[in-house]
Amino acid sequence: MSIKSDTQGFDISDKCAAVIGCGGLGCNIAVHLACAGIGRLLICDFDTVSEANLNRQFLYTFGDIGLKKTDCMKARIEALSPDTRVTVYCRKIEKYEDIDLCEEADIVFLAADNNKVRALTQDICRAKAIPLVNGGVNGFFGTAYLFVPGATPDLEAAGMLEKENAKTLSVSSTVGVIGALQAHLGIRYLLGDASAAGRLHVFDDGQVSVLKINDNTLSRE
Repeated sequence: MSIKSDTQGFDISDKCAAVIGCGGLGCNIAVHLACAGIGRLLICDFDTVSEANLNRQFLYTFGDIGLKKTDCMKARIEALSPDTRVTVYCRKIEKYEDIDLCEEADIVFLAADNNKVRALTQDICRAKAIPLVNGGVNGFFGTAYLFVPGATPDLEAAGMLEKENAKTLSVSSTVGVIGALQAHLGIRYLLGDASAAGRLHVFDDGQVSVLKINDNTLSRE
């Protein structure tokens, strides 16, 4: 048993997770998965680090400005968790074929900020029956949702593919809460606990509410 599994009481070293988006949510998700002992991590992003990212994307520093996010994240994650194998996909997702990496994963985490990427990722997860954890943040408000194809309502039903806001605000503390919550939902699922699937977790005004998604309707639990 590894030190991580001995400390935590569980072992996910045989699991593979894909993280789509290496921004604020992606940084939090990747770190928590690595610290939990995930065996393989597939990370996908096309962007480079900018100064505007640094308030919430804590894996990057001023020295990384202009460098590829995927390369920087890979280096930091491997330094933090040498047993985690990180594979980089530096690409912009514009068509179905751009996210074929999802097919290798036991679970997919969406940390993207646009609906086109969300819809394409959901399509491939639905087609391949791969669970998907989506998150979204705007200011001090955020949501996280675990979609299991064939077992739960999809992202549309959960209201996570609605019209995008003209301007979204990324607050570091909110990004941290939602990214950690996404990782938490995914790790529980990998351990065989699907009880949180199909339930929209809403972080608002410092509190988390859970709404059960049922045939395009919401019911508070």
